[in-house]
Amino acid sequence: MPDPLRTSWTGASLVRRLGPFDGAAVVISNVIGGGIFFLPSLVAQSINQPWWMLGAWGAGGLLAFSGAMAYAELAAFRPRSGGEYVYLREAFGPMAAFLTGWTSFVAGFSGAIAASAVALASYLGSFLPFVDGSQSLVAVSEGLFTLSVSPQVILALMTIWGLTAVHVVGLGTGRFVQNLLAGAKVALLVAFVGMGFAVGEGSWTHFGVGVGRVSGSGWALALLPVMFAYSGWNAAAYLAEELKDPGRNVPLALGLGTATVTVIYLMLNLLYIYALPISELAVVNENVAYAVSERLFGSAIALPIAGASIIMIAASISAMVFAGPRVYFAMAQDGLFFVQASRIHPVFRTPATAIIAQSLWASILVLTGTFEQLVAFTAFAVVLFAGVAVGALFVLRARNPTAERPFKAWGYPFAPFLFIVVSMAMVANSIWRSPVISVAGLVVIAAGIPIYFFMRRVR
Repeated sequence: MPDPLRTSWTGASLVRRLGPFDGAAVVISNVIGGGIFFLPSLVAQSINQPWWMLGAWGAGGLLAFSGAMAYAELAAFRPRSGGEYVYLREAFGPMAAFLTGWTSFVAGFSGAIAASAVALASYLGSFLPFVDGSQSLVAVSEGLFTLSVSPQVILALMTIWGLTAVHVVGLGTGRFVQNLLAGAKVALLVAFVGMGFAVGEGSWTHFGVGVGRVSGSGWALALLPVMFAYSGWNAAAYLAEELKDPGRNVPLALGLGTATVTVIYLMLNLLYIYALPISELAVVNENVAYAVSERLFGSAIALPIAGASIIMIAASISAMVFAGPRVYFAMAQDGLFFVQASRIHPVFRTPATAIIAQSLWASILVLTGTFEQLVAFTAFAVVLFAGVAVGALFVLRARNPTAERPFKAWGYPFAPFLFIVVSMAMVANSIWRSPVISVAGLVVIAAGIPIYFFMRRVR
C-alpha cells in the first residue's frame, strides 16, 4: 500500500501565484547587497574621471539587462523552476546542469546566505551590545574544522531559520515578506540619495575634477567589479514555474528588476561623487556608504545607516532563501538530488524540503565559519555559469529553429554574444589574478562530478 503522505507530497505541484512585480522584487533584493557599498572604490581606482566612472556603471546595467533578456527567452521557452540548471541541461546535458546546481547548493546560495546572516548579526550588534562575535559560548575543534557558537552566530542562525519558516509556510506569506523587504530596501536607498542631494554637504564641482586620462584597459578592468555588483539579475528565472503567464511575466520581472537596479546604482554613484572627489573615493577602505554619509551628514548618521543595512541585508537573505531551493527542487525531479527535495508540502504548496536542506547547510557554514572560503573560491563560478547559460540560448535556437517562443531576447545575437564575451573575460581575469583561489574553486566544482555519478546510480 503506498504511503499517503509520500503520495500527497510528490503528487502536488507548484502554484502559479506570482506576478511580474513579485519576480522583480526578488531580483532587486538579490542584486543590491554589499557590492554597491564596497566596489565603487575599486571602480574609481581604475577610472579616475567621474563621468567615465558613471558610464561604466551604466554599461554594466546594459550588460546585465542583455543577460536578463537572454534568460527571459530561455525561461519563457522552458518555464520551469531552476534557472540555468534547466537551460544547461537542455543545451549541454545533465552533468553540466548538475555542476551549476551543485555549486549553487554548496556555495552560491548557501554560502551567500551564511555570509549575509553573519553580516546582519554584526550590524545588529550596534543596537544589541550582547551580540558579540568574539565571545565564544561553545567551541569544538575537530581537524580542519572548528565549530564555534557565539551570540552573533546564534543571531545569524535565528535570521536564517526565521526567513526559512516564512518561505516554507506558503508562497503568499513568502511573497508578502519579500515584497515588503524589497520595497523597504528601495525606499531607504531612494531616501538616502534624496537627502544626500537635498541637505548633504557635497559639491557638484566634484564632477568636473578628474585625475589623469582614462585608458581602455582601465575602463575594461573597472567593468569587472561593476558586473560583480550586478550579480543576481537572473533571480526571477528560478521562479518561472510559479509565475503566472511566464511567457509575459518572466521577461517583465527580469527587465523591470534589472532596470530598477541600474537606476539605483547610477543614483548612488552620483551621490558618492557628489560627496567625495573621485580621488578620495578611490582610497576609501571601508564601506563607501559610511564614508559618504559622514561627509554628507556627519558622524551621527552611523546608527541609522546600520539600521538601514539590517533591512537591506534581510531582503537579500530572503530572496536567496526564496530562489535557491527551486534549483535543488528541479534537480531532485530529474533524479540528480535527494528525492525528498522534489516533494512539495501538501498544505503550504512550497518545496519545503529543499528550502530546509539549503538552510541546514547554510547553518553548518555559519557554525564552522567556512562560508568565507567557499564564497571566495566560487565567486567566479556565478559569472561562469551565467555566461554558459546565455550560451545555451544560441544552442537551443539552432536545435529548435521552428519552436514557438513566447518571448525573444532583445538584441539577439549581438547583445547576448557581448554578454558571453564579458563574462568569460571576467572568469579569465579572476583565474589570472587569483590562481590559487580559482583552482580551489575549480576543485569545489569538480567535487560534484563523482556525486553526479553517485546520484545517477541511486535514483
